[in-house]
Amino acid sequence: MARLPRLILPGQPQHVIVRGNNRSAIFCAEEDYRFYLEKLQLACKRHGCEVHAYVLMTNHVHLLMTPHAEQSLSKTLQTLGRYYVQYFNYCYRRTGTLWEGRYKATLIDSEAYLLTCMRYIELNPVRAAMVSLPAEYPWSSHPCNALGKTDDLVTPCFEYAQLGLNDTERQAAYRQLFENHLADTDVNDIREATNKAWVLGRDRFKQQIQQQLTRRVDPAARGGDRKSDQFQRSSRSRINGV
Repeated sequence: MARLPRLILPGQPQHVIVRGNNRSAIFCAEEDYRFYLEKLQLACKRHGCEVHAYVLMTNHVHLLMTPHAEQSLSKTLQTLGRYYVQYFNYCYRRTGTLWEGRYKATLIDSEAYLLTCMRYIELNPVRAAMVSLPAEYPWSSHPCNALGKTDDLVTPCFEYAQLGLNDTERQAAYRQLFENHLADTDVNDIREATNKAWVLGRDRFKQQIQQQLTRRVDPAARGGDRKSDQFQRSSRSRINGV
């Protein structure tokens, strides 16, 4: 099956997942995490991307990013990937690929899902039972977004800025979001949309994106389009025993 073209809309946030090949580790020491974040920041500045939330897990990475040009996201991740593979192969005396194919990404309806996606990303270490609280994990944006720790990689998004009148209010409101359980439906929706390159959002948002990008943005209904003439003719044939 041919790959669908990527959903790229400058100025619209994307949830991105980058995985290690065969789910192998891509971070083995603290220096690896630091190098990755340093090169991510440089690549974002060079190619015009902003990072709002992130988490570096042992064998994969989650990023919430806003590209500001059509090629910003792909160029940022390509540049970062080349830098990091060279570094990793040199440090660990290995050769060959490090990544599992293309990165996964989904376009996000900011108003409905952006803060939910930030929580999903920063709660990854908790779901993996690596820590009890997201603030205990050092390789994520949570210490910055929730506690005010300086992180030059993170750029606050509009939805985060609306949480309060100043940094203290915003951080407190953001921490309060984590007091509520992240619904299983939200977790599943984010995973499915990202892994299958669909749009994550409400129906109206999906329709707007589909009109702008002229490509399908969510799965077709099973059994075909029930409103189409072809589907209805086929249904009548089955009913009549044809």
